[in-house]
Amino acid sequence: MKALVLGATGATGKDLTKLLLEDQDFSEVHLFVRNNIKSETKKCKIHVVDFDQPKNWQHLVTGDVAFSCMGTTLKDAGSKEAQRKVDYDYQLNFAEAAKNNGVEDFILVSVYGADSGSKLFYNRIKGELEDAVKKLNFEKTTYFQPGILERKNSERSVEVLSIKALNFVNKLGLFKSQKPLPTSVLAKAMVNAAKIKSKGFSEIKLSAIFNFAEKIK
Repeated sequence: MKALVLGATGATGKDLTKLLLEDQDFSEVHLFVRNNIKSETKKCKIHVVDFDQPKNWQHLVTGDVAFSCMGTTLKDAGSKEAQRKVDYDYQLNFAEAAKNNGVEDFILVSVYGADSGSKLFYNRIKGELEDAVKKLNFEKTTYFQPGILERKNSERSVEVLSIKALNFVNKLGLFKSQKPLPTSVLAKAMVNAAKIKSKGFSEIKLSAIFNFAEKIK
C-alpha cells in the first residue's frame, strides 16, 4: 500500500510514520510537511509544501490510504483563526485532494466530544471537520476520537498534570474508559484501520482504541 500522512511531525504522526516505515504492507510512505525533515530510507517520500497554497501540492496526494493527524493548540497557534487553519482548513484541503485523486481510504484523528454544534471552540472545529470529511464519501472512512493523549516528553504542563490525575483515579477504579492514550497506541490503531478490508464509515472512541490497536498483530 502507498500511505499518505498529514501531521507527520507531531507526536502521533511521528509514531505513525515509524510504524508505517517498519511495516512491509506499506511500500511507500509520503509525508506532507511544512519544513524539510530527514529520512534514512527511500521508502519515505517527503513533500515540503505551503499549506496555504493547496493548489500547488494537491496533485501529489495520490495513494491507497490517507492519514490525517495534524493538530495544534490555541496557545501554540496564537489565535482562533490560526488554530482553525491547522485543525480545519489544512486537513480539509488534504482530504479533498485525496478524494479528487481517487484515494479510497481516509483515516482522521479527531477528538472525543467533537461536535459542530459545540460551544467549545476546539470541539466545534473538530466536529465541523468530521462533518465535512464525511460528506466527501470516501469508499472507507475511519474517525478516531481519543480523549487525553499521552505524548512522549510532552512540555504541555496542563496536559501532563491531567494525565497524572487520570492515572491516579484510574488506579482507584474510576474513569477507566477515559484513561490517557499513548500516541504509540493510537498510531498502531490507525495502521490496523488501514489493513481492515471494509467499506463505509467507522467511529472509534476513547478506550475502544486500545482494543482496536490489538486487532491485528
